[in-house]
Amino acid sequence: MIDTLISFFKVEYFGVPLGVYLALTFSIVIFFFIGYLIGQTKTKKDVKETVKKERKDALNRSRAIIKGQVTEQIAAFLPDFPANSSEVRFIGKPLDFIAFNGLDKGFIQDISFIEVKTGNSDLNLVERSLKAAVQSKRVKYVEYRIDSDSNNENEAESFLA
Repeated sequence: MIDTLISFFKVEYFGVPLGVYLALTFSIVIFFFIGYLIGQTKTKKDVKETVKKERKDALNRSRAIIKGQVTEQIAAFLPDFPANSSEVRFIGKPLDFIAFNGLDKGFIQDISFIEVKTGNSDLNLVERSLKAAVQSKRVKYVEYRIDSDSNNENEAESFLA
């Protein structure tokens, strides 16, 4: 049996013994699996590092957002705020405050739209469009009345019920 096995490996193809072909094929398979295992290990390590980095970044962003929101809420009470704190109303979105300058004296002189920013944050698209609307004087005062004498009476009562 051993003689048959030895003679099998001595068979030559293109002048090279079959044993060399088998050893070469076996080596290729072994190196492929070693490379695969190394790649898997490296990928797992890279994924862990990426997840750790992304979690840290998300935490930092979350802290910055919370800090900004808290700062927005208390900004009206800071000494250099551009309006009297008793004359401002917090809106939140799409801007932070509306100041009714002169309200404490009983006569509103002007109205200020105030957006509070922290750090190096910029106005977003909506905030920029609001600023542009105010600066180009595209501002309206709308008085909306619900009269009890009109046809809206039933609608108003059903809405309030």
